[in-house]
Amino acid sequence: MVSATSSPPSKVEVESEQKWVDNGKSRNAKWWYSTFHTVTAMIGAGVLSLPYAMAYLGWIPGTLMLLLSWSLTLNTMWQMIQLHECVPGTRFDRYVDLGKHAFGPKLGPWIVLPQQLIVQIGCNIVYMVIGGKCLKKFMEIACINCTQLKQSYWILIFGGIHFFLSQLPNFNSVASVSLAAAVMSLSYSTIAWVACLARGRVENVSYLYKETSTSDLIFRIFNALGQISFAFAGHAVALEIQATIPSTPEKPSKIPMWKGAIGAYVINAICYFPVALIGYWAFGRDVDDNVLMSLERPAWLIASANLMVFIHVVGSYQVYAMPVFDLIERMMIKRWNFPPGLPLRLVARSSFVAFTLFIGVTFPFFGDLLGFFGGFGFAPTSYFLPSIMWLIIKKPKRFSINWFINWAAIYIGVCIMLASTVGGFRNIIADSSTYSFYT
Repeated sequence: MVSATSSPPSKVEVESEQKWVDNGKSRNAKWWYSTFHTVTAMIGAGVLSLPYAMAYLGWIPGTLMLLLSWSLTLNTMWQMIQLHECVPGTRFDRYVDLGKHAFGPKLGPWIVLPQQLIVQIGCNIVYMVIGGKCLKKFMEIACINCTQLKQSYWILIFGGIHFFLSQLPNFNSVASVSLAAAVMSLSYSTIAWVACLARGRVENVSYLYKETSTSDLIFRIFNALGQISFAFAGHAVALEIQATIPSTPEKPSKIPMWKGAIGAYVINAICYFPVALIGYWAFGRDVDDNVLMSLERPAWLIASANLMVFIHVVGSYQVYAMPVFDLIERMMIKRWNFPPGLPLRLVARSSFVAFTLFIGVTFPFFGDLLGFFGGFGFAPTSYFLPSIMWLIIKKPKRFSINWFINWAAIYIGVCIMLASTVGGFRNIIADSSTYSFYT
């Protein structure tokens, strides 16, 4: 942990504890870089499961949960941005760096790092699944007479792409991929709700809770909370994104970063609310856990949307994987004296891609994975860890509005974490019992 000194802050930036392994950090990003990086990180495949979450929560609870999550996570995003340079002259470039400052150098990594890794690795596993599924759906629609491959093969193809893309050295090197992914997310989200609206409601649509046992319904509701949590996931890489923006005492990085975050959250609302509400309106309780899979017409439009999802999750995978690559490489350099460079990237990054690919092929339960990882990792990093660190570092006046908002976020986030983790884990076990693996 770097402590503040009594001397006035220098106009020259002070680096965080460690640099990126290759070529140090590149701090020349513009504010709009933070917009499309955050959009790419946040608006992922999870948006397509929001109608499915609505099917278990219902109109009023589901809408309120979306509004609450959007508001709370916007507040915690603001907190993360403000805390990036809460010590004059020091930039906390990683979530774990800020955790060390808040909780101490020994306790901080144990609190923050596991949660961040769960988010980043969990996202990459889910993106392996959805990338393969959407590529499969695209080929089924675009080439009706082609020999259809197993879903596992499509996930393998998606993973194969990342063995090459993972060799790009840092965040700025994947900026073009991230921009393309952000454009795709807005495009396929628009296609999803417009196609649902154009199709209209299915015959005998029902908005009643699904007919199942009471215990199963409760677990599915818990899982739905996790699916919504998964949709607000950009906080795990917010500090890494802000670290690419230049900063001086006259113009700190929090100004352009917040500007970019506001843009990202506006795009977030444009994508999330229409997809969730119109998708649920069109299909009711029978909607698929990926709303695009419920749509069949027009074929060319649905094929295009699935291809856009595929392109988007290619970029999202890299955004979430980059901090993990950095962590693995630093560990290999420190512990095993591995020399920096291409051989290090080939070994470290290819191993990580292979690991997420194996898990994705083995457990391709899109909706259940969203719920489990959404609760276990995303709720802490997006809902309540920023509020806890804010209370420790900023120490707002007790019983003030700021104090109440932070404690409300902590309480809600913990409840979501516990409920959705249990629900998602139970549903993975239940669904795997009837699933034929590697099909």
